[in-house]
Parts: sequence; C-alpha cells; structure tokens
Amino acid sequence: MDQISTHLLIVDDDPVAIDLLREVLSKEGYKITVAMSGEEAIARGTDNLFDVIITDVRMGETGGVEVLRFFKRTSPETIVIMVTAFGSIDTAIEAIREGAFDYISKPFKLEEIKITVKRALAQKKLLQENRFYRQELLEKYQFKNVIGRTPNMFQVYKTIAKAADTKSTILLYGERGTGKELIARSIHYNSSRNNRPFIAVDCASLVETLVESELFGHVRGAFTGALSSKKGLLEEADGGTLFLDEVGNLNLPMQSKLLRFLQEHELKRVGETQSIKVNVRVIAAANQPLEPLIKNGKFREDLFDRLNVVSITLPPLRERKEDIPLLAMHFLQRFSEENRKHISHISHEALEALVQYSWPGNVRELEHTIERAVIFSTHPIILPEHLPGNLLDEVKGVEPLLPRELLPLREMEKKYIMKVLQETKGNKKKASEILGIDRTTLYRILEKEE
Repeated sequence: MDQISTHLLIVDDDPVAIDLLREVLSKEGYKITVAMSGEEAIARGTDNLFDVIITDVRMGETGGVEVLRFFKRTSPETIVIMVTAFGSIDTAIEAIREGAFDYISKPFKLEEIKITVKRALAQKKLLQENRFYRQELLEKYQFKNVIGRTPNMFQVYKTIAKAADTKSTILLYGERGTGKELIARSIHYNSSRNNRPFIAVDCASLVETLVESELFGHVRGAFTGALSSKKGLLEEADGGTLFLDEVGNLNLPMQSKLLRFLQEHELKRVGETQSIKVNVRVIAAANQPLEPLIKNGKFREDLFDRLNVVSITLPPLRERKEDIPLLAMHFLQRFSEENRKHISHISHEALEALVQYSWPGNVRELEHTIERAVIFSTHPIILPEHLPGNLLDEVKGVEPLLPRELLPLREMEKKYIMKVLQETKGNKKKASEILGIDRTTLYRILEKEE
C-alpha cells in the first residue's frame, strides 16, 4: 500500500500522546488526522475513509471500544489498533475479541508503533486481495464444487462462467468420470435458470423403443402400456436445463426430433397433434468427439452444429496431476464428515501413489478411492495400505514426483517446475509446454523465486 495515500486517524484525549504519535507516524510518510475524543473520531469517520485508526481505550464518555464498534459497522476494511495503559489491559483484550487488530501499551515504544502500523497495513492489503479474489471467483468461477488450479481447468472455468447465463446450447467433451454432469449443474445453478429444474438424462441407458416417450412424453393410449398421460423430461425441465449425457447414443429418428425441438422450442407428446411451447436450455455431453459419428452417418451434422454453439473439453485427470492433492483433500474432508471420522491427512507415500496413478476412471475414480480409504481406515491418516491393490501395483517402482517432506502447495509447485526444467535441460519453451503454461508465466514464476 502506498504510504503517501495511507490515511491514519489518531484518537486520544491526551495531547502529549497525540503529538508523539503524529510526529512518529508523519515521519513514516502517512497522512495523519487527529481526534481528541471518541465523539470527534466518530464525527470524522462520517466524512472520511481511514486505512488505520489508533485509538486510546479510556476516553471520556465515548471510549475506544465504542470507536472500534462504530468503524467496524461503517467501514469494515478499516484496521483499528487500541492504545492502552497498564490498568486497562482487560479492556484492550475485549477489544481484540470485538475485532481490533492489536493493542499498543503506554508508555510508547517508537519501533513498536511503526511495526504495528506496518503489520496492520499488510493485513489490510491481504484482506483486500482476498476479498477481490473471492469476488472474482464469485463472478467468474462461481463453481465451488469444481476443483482445480491447472491452466486447462482455469480455461474451463472462464468458458463456463461466460456461457452460464446465456441461452446457448453447450456441448461438453470428456472421458468418463471427468465431471461432465458436475460442470453442467454448475452452469445451470450459476444462471438465471437456477430456480427451475435441472434434469439429467443418460442417453446410453434409455430403452430405444421408449426414448421418444421419455423425452417428449405421451398421452393416454398412445401405445400399449400407456395407461395415462405423462410429461416428458423436456417438459419437466421447462424453464430450466436438460442435460443429455452420451448424446451420441441417440438414434437418427430421435436426433431429428431433438433438432426440431431446438429450432422451434416446442414439442409434441407421443400420440398428440397439438404442440407445446417449452423453454429449456439443453446441455449435451459425449465421452468422445462426435465428428467420426457424423462421418459414418450415425450423427446428424445439423444437430451437431445446433448443440456445438459452446464447446468445452474437460481434461482427463492424468493431464492435471497438480490438482490431485487438492481433489484428494476435498474428498477426504467430505467423506470424513459424512462418515463421522476424524481423518485429517494423507500420508506422503499415499499421496505420492495417488499422484503417480493413471486414473482411467478420472475424478470419479479418485472420489471412490478416497471414500473407500476413509471407510476402511482406522487411523487419522490415510496410508498406502488403505488404497486399492491395482493402484499400488501400477505405481510401484515409479520415480517419486513429490518431495519427501511435507510442503506448502506453493513450495511443491516450485519443486515440480524445477524438476521439469532439469528434465528439459533448461529449455524453457519445452518446459512451459509440459507444464501447460506460456513462457511469460514461467518467466514470471522463476523471477519471483530468484
């Protein structure tokens, strides 16, 4: 924070204390305003925005705690430091409980004053950055159940954030278990349709002779067994979102009817002649590209064009290994709470095995693996013995990626980057391609570490 633009309010009914604090902090380059009472401080607070307030605890009718409460209510980002004589330590501690940043004891130590103000400003900056970051996540990546910090996942976040509150159809690609339905739900619940139904359909599991009835509904007597009229899933989802998973499994006649619905936004129940207007957003998904099916005449190109307005590809877990520790800890916390177990950590060896494994079942397989480990663990830590045998067999003898010691995620990231650079013999272009980041980002990371 720029000291020249940093505004401090000093509040004390002792002129000597006021003069000392003003002299010391003015020399540090801060803009200083003073108030000789709690009432004056509150009055100044109605017309000014202060970064830090240094207020005495004991003052006339309106003391420092009242000043603290006023600014916490009217200016939550303002940092408040309490000043206290020896006899009012308990009051200062009470103020800390109510949100004061710290307290300074009289008689003043000049270095303590300067250091405390600097720490307060650092705290304010951190709070502002966190608030900005949280706001950015809410606005752009408001998908709290979608976890990942790799560049390809951030690209997914950006796309779904931009597309969420539009009417456009979306086509999701991704191997089984990559979280296509989770993404579809995130899109729905972060759109203006979020108070209307989200209905998921697995097209691969629909009985071919009943697909039309399931999607479009039928009237009584439309076919043998139609003993009563029934709404289809498209009609049930009116106002909301219909998620068509494995859309490539729909037969050609059904594809034709779906195309017509997407063009006209109306449907006919089986056995009925009258059309019904329905407002549904369709999100489709496939576990492999649809172009080969188009080429072989098994999928309509015009339907593909209609579905493929926004295309999102979810990377397999083996291409986002940096996310495995984050996902594993997320699932560990969730399943520990659900099973009322106190399991808080994953051992280094177990985490190493999770990172090294190829995950053919992707995030879903990882989720089930952690759930199983939680169920069978009798320790507060997940150990390798709690992991499936096939996983351990695959990673046996593979060179470790993670450092032996437990490190913060940033340190782990740094070590991994250095390992990639070592393997590429310092070739930053090749290293950035392996890491999935551009060279500018890599240079910036390396500069920070120098």
